[in-house]
Amino acid sequence: MPYVVTEACIRCKYMDCVEVCPVDCFYEGENMLVISPDECIDCGVCEPECPAEAIISDTDKEAEKWLELNRDYSAKWPNITRKKDAPADADEWKGKPDKFKNDFSDKAGG
Repeated sequence: MPYVVTEACIRCKYMDCVEVCPVDCFYEGENMLVISPDECIDCGVCEPECPAEAIISDTDKEAEKWLELNRDYSAKWPNITRKKDAPADADEWKGKPDKFKNDFSDKAGG
């Protein structure tokens, strides 16, 4: 039962979660991160580290719609194992609703 990243990460991309992941299962897009559900060991250490509260367990009803997005993009985007600086305007985007529809980028980060 893996954890997944939701739209709350879009345009925030704080990356505190990357530093604590024991299996390096995070992948970086242009404006969000995803978790590879096939690599995640369900340890849960990343969830409390996320300032945007963008990481949830796949047992959460909300996770169902994000599971495939995490799976798809973790196969396309580069793996990230070290924390980088968050975008300068990350705090302005924190908590904004409906970011996926208007702000999601399918481009790889790096």
